[in-house]
Amino acid sequence: MFFVFDVETIPDFEFVRSVLEEPEDDDDAMLLQAGEELARNQSGFLPPMYHKMISWVGLWIENNGVPKQKVSWNGTDEEEGLKSLFDSLSTYKDFGLIHHNGRGFDLPLLTYRAMKHGLQMPHRLNHRDIKYRYSNSNVDLLDEFSNYGASSWPKLKHLGYLIGIPFKQTGEGNEVLDMFNRGELKEIEHYCYEDVMATYIVWLHLKFTVGDISKELFDNLQERAMNKLKEIQTEE
Repeated sequence: MFFVFDVETIPDFEFVRSVLEEPEDDDDAMLLQAGEELARNQSGFLPPMYHKMISWVGLWIENNGVPKQKVSWNGTDEEEGLKSLFDSLSTYKDFGLIHHNGRGFDLPLLTYRAMKHGLQMPHRLNHRDIKYRYSNSNVDLLDEFSNYGASSWPKLKHLGYLIGIPFKQTGEGNEVLDMFNRGELKEIEHYCYEDVMATYIVWLHLKFTVGDISKELFDNLQERAMNKLKEIQTEE
């Protein structure tokens, strides 16, 4: 079984403020300050350590891509959300992972936040099948399409455009904090669900392109996935 997943986060303001030597009083100003002092990129996006999880969505699929079950969570109690995710991941013993930049962000985030809350992660997440960069059990689309960094990393949205599928209709990553401040947690989970379906659809296209699944199976799964994506995008 594979777990296609994504998490949504906001900055951990309390933690970020404790790290900065002279933090600004205003949250927006403090975030700009943190982006300059703590980020390792031009965008100022903070590394995973400085975020807290507010939603996650996962889709269990069989090894051939057939979807089985969607699971999800949203809320302000991060410890509760982590426990919910870890319980879901304990459903299967030898699961694999499929994601977009999960190695660079989502998985380190889970480790940092579990450590913060004194939680124990499923042992599978520390198994060689998952930790080994070239593992077939931990599929990061960034690695797959960039040939493990030999080429540039593609955005999920652009991969969608490449195959003629519009992604990111329910929001953008930089809008999540604003949505959270408006109390739109259900909407954030909805946005996260679209990301998961987008990841799943791109993975299907990749598996067909490299010859791992037949055209008949691909056409069937692609049609079902596209119908679900359209349903997600038209829900209010």
